[in-house]
Amino acid sequence: MTSKDNLINWLEIPVTDISRAMKFYESVLDTKLELMEMMGAPYAVFPYEPGSGKISGALAQGDMYKPSADGVRIYLNCPDIEATLIKVGEAGGKVILPKTKIEDQGYMAFFSDSEGNTIGMHSNK
Repeated sequence: MTSKDNLINWLEIPVTDISRAMKFYESVLDTKLELMEMMGAPYAVFPYEPGSGKISGALAQGDMYKPSADGVRIYLNCPDIEATLIKVGEAGGKVILPKTKIEDQGYMAFFSDSEGNTIGMHSNK
């Protein structure tokens, strides 16, 4: 692996209720997820273009997926953190850390999603 390679190539957000989680993320991120089945379990994929080199992921429900506020932390790209945090509250989530300056690295925030996961957001503005 070199500095030109993406360290992350896919992410999965554990959920206990795929329908509720899809509604939450579709509302907060103004997007549409594709519901499918993966290895016999519900799986909702975020939009992506195969072969583009861009990272994407899915909501995953199943015995090996356990939502947690203390697990691995992912950061979603978020052009307007403040507007997105408003949507988090409207969709039933909770703001944990409001928009916060990260020295010269832009801004970040944390929220709790509909399943109890703590998710980060990052923006350059």
